[in-house]
Amino acid sequence: MKSRLTGIAVFLIPALVLSAEAEGYLSPSEVVAAPNGKTLYISGQTAARIAVFDIASAQVVRRIELGAAPGGIAGSADGATLYAAAGSLAGEVLVIDVASGRITARIAVGHTPMAPVLGRDGKTLYVCNRFNNDISVIDLAARKETGRIPAVREPVAAALTPDESTLVVANLLPVGPANVEMVAAAVSLINLKTRRVRNIPLANGSTGLRGICVSPDGRFAYVTHTLGRYQLPTTQLERGWMNTNALSIIDVGAGRAVNTVLLDDVHLGAANPWGVACTADGKLIAVAHAGTHELSVIDRIGLHAKLAREAAAAGASSDLSFLTGLRRRIKLAGQGPRGLAVIGSKAYAAEYYSDSLAVVGLSASPGNGARSVTLGPKTPMTAKRKGELFFNDGTLCFQQWQSCASCHPDARADALNWDLLNDGIGNPKNSRSMLLAHKTPPAMSLAVRDNAEYAVRSGIKFIQFAVRPEEDAAAIDEYLKSLKPVPSPRLTREGRLSPAAVRGKSVFMDAGCAKCHYGPELTSKKAYDVGTSAGIDSGKQLDTPTLVEVWRTAPYLHDGRSRAMMDVLTRDNQEDNHGSTRRLSEQILRDLAEYVLSQ
Repeated sequence: MKSRLTGIAVFLIPALVLSAEAEGYLSPSEVVAAPNGKTLYISGQTAARIAVFDIASAQVVRRIELGAAPGGIAGSADGATLYAAAGSLAGEVLVIDVASGRITARIAVGHTPMAPVLGRDGKTLYVCNRFNNDISVIDLAARKETGRIPAVREPVAAALTPDESTLVVANLLPVGPANVEMVAAAVSLINLKTRRVRNIPLANGSTGLRGICVSPDGRFAYVTHTLGRYQLPTTQLERGWMNTNALSIIDVGAGRAVNTVLLDDVHLGAANPWGVACTADGKLIAVAHAGTHELSVIDRIGLHAKLAREAAAAGASSDLSFLTGLRRRIKLAGQGPRGLAVIGSKAYAAEYYSDSLAVVGLSASPGNGARSVTLGPKTPMTAKRKGELFFNDGTLCFQQWQSCASCHPDARADALNWDLLNDGIGNPKNSRSMLLAHKTPPAMSLAVRDNAEYAVRSGIKFIQFAVRPEEDAAAIDEYLKSLKPVPSPRLTREGRLSPAAVRGKSVFMDAGCAKCHYGPELTSKKAYDVGTSAGIDSGKQLDTPTLVEVWRTAPYLHDGRSRAMMDVLTRDNQEDNHGSTRRLSEQILRDLAEYVLSQ
């Protein structure tokens, strides 16, 4: 990664509702280097501010208050201006004068803006609108958005090629049904001259894309993600049986995926890779592991030589020893490294849960290890904060292969089907969001757990394959109970229903949807046979899911067969078992879908 602020890679910062309890934490999520290479700008997610960090003194010298959780930072080549993406439904880009720390302008963009990337001439800014599934193009002179470019699903990280011809975008989740042979998230290559988009699917099971960067020569892009072995029953964890953790390489010019390499070792996982950056000389790649509190340093030249040399490299995505001799794993002192910047021979990683900054020497010379610099007063962890840490902590898991967040990014769902053993074997079902889980018992699709508390403890034992103190599970409960729904992108910027959704609300009542989906959680909390269970589950009753935040949880139905809500209402409801929709016109059905997706 270059020390200048243009063309940098940026990393996922989830949408967040700030609370009084969170105000004591900084939660550093991203690190951006100033053009002079002497200053770092560190975004504080829960503190809603940017910390200005002086590298020489290793101190925070100033704080810039934003008033909203930052979703990414970019800055001008002269170092005079910062651009911070912020906000949720009514997202904005905040234009900040660095000298005074004042917000001088606000530019309206999309829902949960993230990963701003600035062109070298300082005239155009590109911003990922996570929940609109598109990219805003901003004319900075006019201080306004001039257009949108479609992405795939939840674009959360972006990087610009050195010649500024291509914007490379990481999409967090797969799109499409989950009960098929190939399910994978994609990287979008956007030709900035023609606005043409080429979507490059990654290896089967790729989900949870977090960070992306481009090599200094512009030839390759590198993206971090989880690689789920979702087609296997969850009987063990050894050798990456359930989840592995990966770095995928994209040939930008050719518009294709070169390969996927595993960041794990044979007997030790490297859960939840996040930030990624190249050194300016192109010799090394650094990867932050948010789940195992580590930094990987990879010989980039050796990696490409091995990929080119070995015919067996076609199976690199299954080879846990592929990076042997090419990668060093460095244990960090802090917890939850996410965003990452590289200046010269040092890497700087934002350690989210310890409110600290990791400083890591990248050379292999003796004594060149890692240290952690605290970024502010230490605030004791509440049970909720501990629970959030535990939910995202791969070190709680047997051999560190995964955390709860590996299948539930941001405590939602990874869009894959998993064959869990709590209800038999050979019946994979779509993962579910954890939002409102403690308020909507029973748990699991077949209601095999009486409540979410039971499910959390069973997950630690039978999915993490671990034995943990009761207080760990209780803390996770507190975190999950604290989750707040994100407003639907179908709403207006003021949070109101669209005219189509208003019409659909009446259809929702008339079609009988409200018989099972009602109350503040929009569920009866009961199980029914609605004719969609199949295979060995055929005829079984299924738990009625909440419709709160249903716009975010595709694919739908227990086996993920429905790509979109219209499929739920038409193709997958031929017998009117979940709402009387069979005889409705297409326009009325679209109004109904609009209302449901506005929840």
